[in-house]
Amino acid sequence: MPRTSPSVALDALLAGNKRFVSGSPEHPNQDAARRAELAPGQDPFAVVLGCSDSRLAAEIIFDQGLGDLFMVRTAGHVIGSEVLGSVEYATSVLGARLVVVLGHDSCGAVAAARAAVEDGFAASGFVRDVVERVTPSILAARAAGLTSDSDVVDEHIRHTADLLLDRSRLLSEQVAAGEVAVVGLGYALAEGSARVVTTRGVEAPEGTPAALAGARTGEKAPTP
Repeated sequence: MPRTSPSVALDALLAGNKRFVSGSPEHPNQDAARRAELAPGQDPFAVVLGCSDSRLAAEIIFDQGLGDLFMVRTAGHVIGSEVLGSVEYATSVLGARLVVVLGHDSCGAVAAARAAVEDGFAASGFVRDVVERVTPSILAARAAGLTSDSDVVDEHIRHTADLLLDRSRLLSEQVAAGEVAVVGLGYALAEGSARVVTTRGVEAPEGTPAALAGARTGEKAPTP
């Protein structure tokens, strides 16, 4: 995809997901010609910070190909300095216009953090570090009275999007300037569908849950 706007990049991802859900993917940019074209360099239109879950392959669920998405994956899409550096590299050096936080239902990292908070279950090894990074989202969900698994996962997606902007001055400046947008998407494993949970720097497309929620509250996401 040629260099584009954040809203067009989001539309491309959601359109690709619709093709995937309907069972009619186009499998674009996956041939030998595309491979040769990309050999000198890459030009992704979006960077996806997604959970490492093996069922969450972004290029497949968004029906994209080689060079379209710059991938950053950690368990529970938790953020460390290496993640921030990777996202900043994608937007400032490679020119990606959209940052996507991709969460999903039945997330093991979220479930482990809930167990730690509610039952005192302590993870071992470096898994504990992942759990500790998800815990603030669990506490925020509890404070807001959210109890369902889907609501807690959505809260973690929103928290991750906010944390990206809080910790990366470069990214927050790009969003403020309308150059880049940050979007949180929630993926349903069984249905294969991705829905917009939260947006920063771009309006949620009409008809999506995030747009409908904004209409109910009278709030609108900032336009680029």
